[in-house]
Amino acid sequence: MTGILFFQTWELRGRYPNRGYPKIFNDEAVGKEAKKLFDDAQAMMKNIIAEKSMSLKGVVGLFPANRSENGEDIHIYADEDSRAAGNTTSTFCMLRQQAEKENEDPYLSQADFIAPAGYKDHLGMFAVSCFGCDALVEKYESEHDDYSKIMSQALADRFVEAFAEYLHKVIRTEMWGYAKDEKLDEADLLKIKYDGIRPAPGYPSQPDHTEKQTMWELIKAK
Repeated sequence: MTGILFFQTWELRGRYPNRGYPKIFNDEAVGKEAKKLFDDAQAMMKNIIAEKSMSLKGVVGLFPANRSENGEDIHIYADEDSRAAGNTTSTFCMLRQQAEKENEDPYLSQADFIAPAGYKDHLGMFAVSCFGCDALVEKYESEHDDYSKIMSQALADRFVEAFAEYLHKVIRTEMWGYAKDEKLDEADLLKIKYDGIRPAPGYPSQPDHTEKQTMWELIKAK
């Protein structure tokens, strides 16, 4: 369990050059507390694994897709026959970047990353979740143990992020397989050196949360 975001949950931020993990342990101001927090997290994580009190689940969908004629949306097809016939299963209505730019750079949309009609492009999507955290939170709340409550929530958050990273790698190298020869270490992944993009609804690249319903229906997420 690594990641500077875990420490930021607790508002622990080292000063340069001790900002990242594990260098944060060397920070004069927060290093000692960060190490104690990390050790507590490791202990709770071992207990979670031993008792199987949390579990991670995910669902993946890979679909034929093309950019719409107006260049603003993404059409999804059930299969190649449906694509050839022009029968769409769903359409994602994408938004372009909303913040005003002071230069001539284009206002990008996720639709720009999908090929237009006539090309066999695809779009992948997945949803992940951590189960069991709510039960642990209720347990710690009943015991008035706020520290363990926040710790379990922080760990669940990191578990989900790690699972998303892992599942994305499986998609790239096995399920979709367009990057079968990928050899990236943790530093490369943090620098997003993999092929492809992994945008998430609600972030600047797609601020509209309503399109999640279309995604959930396609991949049958529950």
